[in-house]
Amino acid sequence: MVCRVTLITLRNSLATLRFDLAASLVVVLVAVPLSLGVAMASGAPLAAGLIAAAVGGIVAGRLGGSPVQVSGPTASLTVVVAGLVQTYGWRATCLITVLAGVVQVLLGALRTARAALAVSPAVVHGMLAGVGVIIALSQLHVVLGGSPQYSALANLIQLPGQMLDMHGHKVMVGVLAITVLLVWGRLPKPVQALPAPLAALLVAAGTAWLFRWDVTRIDLSGAVTAWAPPELPHGDWHQLAVAVLLVALLAGAESLLCCVATDGMHTGPRADLDRELSAQGVANMTSGLLGGLPVAGVIVRSTTNIRAGARTRWSAVLHGVWVLLFALCLGWTIKLIPIEALAALLVFIGVRTISLGHLKKVHGHHEVPVYVLTMAGVVLVGLAEGVLGGIALAALLALRRLTRVTVTKDAEPGGGVRATVSGSLTFLSVPRLTQELRAIPAGTAVLLDLNIDFMDNAAFEAVHSWRLDHERLGGTVTIDELHDEWYAMAASGRRVSRAKTPPRLTGRWRLPRPPRRPGESAGGEAHPLAPGAEESHRSTAPLGRPHAAAEPARNQPAHLFITCADSRVAPDLIAGGGPGELFVVRNVGNLVPRAEPGAPADFADAFADDFADDSVAAAVEYATRVLKVHTITVCGHSGCGAMAALLSGPAATAQLPRLHRWLRHGESGLGGLGDGGPEAMLDELGRRNVRRQLDNLMTCPGVAEQVGDGRLKLVGLYYDVASAQAHVVPPPLPDAPGTDAEPSPR
Repeated sequence: MVCRVTLITLRNSLATLRFDLAASLVVVLVAVPLSLGVAMASGAPLAAGLIAAAVGGIVAGRLGGSPVQVSGPTASLTVVVAGLVQTYGWRATCLITVLAGVVQVLLGALRTARAALAVSPAVVHGMLAGVGVIIALSQLHVVLGGSPQYSALANLIQLPGQMLDMHGHKVMVGVLAITVLLVWGRLPKPVQALPAPLAALLVAAGTAWLFRWDVTRIDLSGAVTAWAPPELPHGDWHQLAVAVLLVALLAGAESLLCCVATDGMHTGPRADLDRELSAQGVANMTSGLLGGLPVAGVIVRSTTNIRAGARTRWSAVLHGVWVLLFALCLGWTIKLIPIEALAALLVFIGVRTISLGHLKKVHGHHEVPVYVLTMAGVVLVGLAEGVLGGIALAALLALRRLTRVTVTKDAEPGGGVRATVSGSLTFLSVPRLTQELRAIPAGTAVLLDLNIDFMDNAAFEAVHSWRLDHERLGGTVTIDELHDEWYAMAASGRRVSRAKTPPRLTGRWRLPRPPRRPGESAGGEAHPLAPGAEESHRSTAPLGRPHAAAEPARNQPAHLFITCADSRVAPDLIAGGGPGELFVVRNVGNLVPRAEPGAPADFADAFADDFADDSVAAAVEYATRVLKVHTITVCGHSGCGAMAALLSGPAATAQLPRLHRWLRHGESGLGGLGDGGPEAMLDELGRRNVRRQLDNLMTCPGVAEQVGDGRLKLVGLYYDVASAQAHVVPPPLPDAPGTDAEPSPR
């Protein structure tokens, strides 16, 4: 047995490895050109990009918390890394990468990964768009045969002059690479098996070699083996600390956001964000020590990995191994790639980061100003400044939304006013709230609905003061709170508790007793249901009016629900339906009288009696022929009094002749009951009764025909009252013992 289990496990592992191996080969074709391009844009040695790709794949892939994420050098950090290289030098930048990795490991150990998800997506997308603009502007100069300037604004200013001084062959290589990238997605699927970035570099390099064009070549001679240890940066330690935190937070945030995005693209295990953050820290420490770029989760590679069929983390690990072998054994082939082609690849990537899809998403949530400010700040001022500005604006907008209050006023019958206040009531909303409430005419009967999620002391004082003034001038105020009763608690001097909703506020701020209505005694004693009806008129009726006012076609029931008259059974809650979705029939015991002429002899006197029941048959007929329902559900329940009466025998209903006759429609389930105690027998009879009533439904005219045609489905449910759960009752077996037993005599 153990050998068999081991063999099955080995077979499954080999099958999974087959998918991971194929996916890793696809990912490495994307990773190599992107890693070289990111290194070139960062001002780092080109080998640093390959080292980071190998370390990101092997270390982060093996230790990470996501089974499909692929890590490596990312374009979003090129601006930061380029600034660090220019300020401190490459070897010092490597030490900053190592320290950033240490920070990430500590943050992962402290389980702070979820905090990164609190950053507004508008800030993240705006930052990526800003970085994309910077990359595109700087590398466009390289495509045109020149050199990038020191800032994005300088690149933009110098661009017209660079276009006038274009170098022919170099421009042609760049344009050719961009053209391939643009048209590759429209080619036949078999051709697209080769990733577009690799295809663009191959076409550009092959064309330049074939026509002997004068282009700038890449040279990696000895770059991989000429390793030097990181060195301590020279400068203000405050600035160094800021640089370390910036690299750690940006790389960590991008990795975590990539984790969340990839979780929605596959059906495997969900990512462990804290483990992923720690793994990214270890990868950055390793990459920095080996002379590589900072590492982060890359959405392009991860998406490619998922689409290529990756199953486990071994795809990312194998991709890192292939990158390492390529750098060690095939590094000489890289010198055939024109630098202008790599620059064109980066221009294309930079432009792609400005996504209209992201802009539409943030527009739907009114966060376009955050997106624009972040992008403009990153381009014109700096990455850290732009991100901080975007976060600050996002916080201000969130605060503004939290303090926004909506006040609507509607006329009520009899000259009253219903005022509905929605939002969060804070001191910032007091001026508008007071203005709207004081506009209500004096002496008016006001129903004030507080549909709020918070009320501070200033807002309470404003509402309370207005209520006292309005009542002093002859008006009346009824305050109804739809959620936690902030006003009620504050008025009574008790502390607001969200764990337990307090009872409804009663007393002097209710409307005075209305004139006596039908059903109310002369002494003023109201019907017992009157308070509930009044509460429904105030709270529930406004919520149900939109459904009642909808078109009849939208509210036509599609389901007939036959259940017991027991008040504990709520069809809308059991079926999850809304107003108008269920056609409900209730009766004692959820019974369906048989409608076929050959009914058992026990039913003969019931049908011949003056009190023969046609209500269920009429409901079935109307539901199937007029409403054209799709399903008919018979729902029994635990602790049913009707089933208990059947178990007790005829004596239980001897003094109730009509109930006695009605319960005969459920007697057919009594035969063959087991002897497992009263509760077990009652439960078994309730479930068996559901099956019997489904059989009885088939005797109703037209039901069997619609079921046979697939137009109608019969469903049995058994509702357990104690657990508030409904279970599907399986249909009876054709020859199950006791299913066709004769009913016991009554």
